[in-house]
Amino acid sequence: MKRTFKHLSSDERDQLAVLSSRGLPLREIGQRLGRSASSLSRELKRNRPRRGKQDYLPHKAQARAIERHQEGHKRMRLKSRVLRHEVEQQLIKGWTPELISGQFRDFRPELPPVSTESIYQWIYAEARHLIGYLPRSHKERFPRSKGRKTRRTKIPNRTPIDLRPPEANTRQEPGHWESDLMIGRGRAALQNAVERTSRLVRLQRVADKSAQASRRALASRLKPLPPSLRRSITYDNGTENAEHHILNHELNTRSFFCAPYHSWEKGTVENRNEVIRRFFPKRCNFDTITNEQIQNVENWINNRPMKCLGFKSPRQVFDALCCNYS
Repeated sequence: MKRTFKHLSSDERDQLAVLSSRGLPLREIGQRLGRSASSLSRELKRNRPRRGKQDYLPHKAQARAIERHQEGHKRMRLKSRVLRHEVEQQLIKGWTPELISGQFRDFRPELPPVSTESIYQWIYAEARHLIGYLPRSHKERFPRSKGRKTRRTKIPNRTPIDLRPPEANTRQEPGHWESDLMIGRGRAALQNAVERTSRLVRLQRVADKSAQASRRALASRLKPLPPSLRRSITYDNGTENAEHHILNHELNTRSFFCAPYHSWEKGTVENRNEVIRRFFPKRCNFDTITNEQIQNVENWINNRPMKCLGFKSPRQVFDALCCNYS
């Protein structure tokens, strides 16, 4: 006959505590509970208070048993030593867990598959020294907080984003850009433009936050492109975008504007801003940052694979667009 084993329940521990306190022998207690005397003896030794000669306490014994059960049934994340080493190396390079998971699945068949969630759990449970390499580097995992609202300003000749062509909204047609001015403590700022289809980033440091400086920066970065790859630019309502109509005349583009306090409507450039802030935090001083540093960040972002691009890099996708639309 096959023998089965079942852990003591909370009620059985309560009865064991009561009966043992009355001085009943373990064999008699075992007969009443339907348990062997050896099982009850192990229970008393294992879950009796560790210090002193205190009586067996059933509620603390139950808590210890649950704790041991949970610890003993924890599934180890990233079991392979080679896999852990490879994940750590990619994190140090600046890759996110999602990118690592996709790259390993599609292009590293020699490694066991690993999910994004498994990487996060491994980092927070067993490799906390790698938390600093995550995009936000939070000490604990918690839901993303809401962003700060932008200041409402009036822009002449505004065209609302609701009138942006469907081809731009669905990213089926290249050449539609989103722009944002990233500011810091100093007088200078960083002009960021992102192409919606390829997610290619174009960065340019501007001497000040004026509309003229912003317009000149966008013109210098977008004018060398073929006309088919600069069709429109989407802005927020900052005063630095007041000369958008002059830029449209220079580049033969169209302008579209988010609704007030709706900067999330140009989510592509906002997403890239988060990546850029890993190198240039919000309180950095762009007056002290060199053009070479900015170019290095731009190259790093454009050569980094993205899941939404099938794990290709923005540079690869944009170069293909240049060949097809030039």
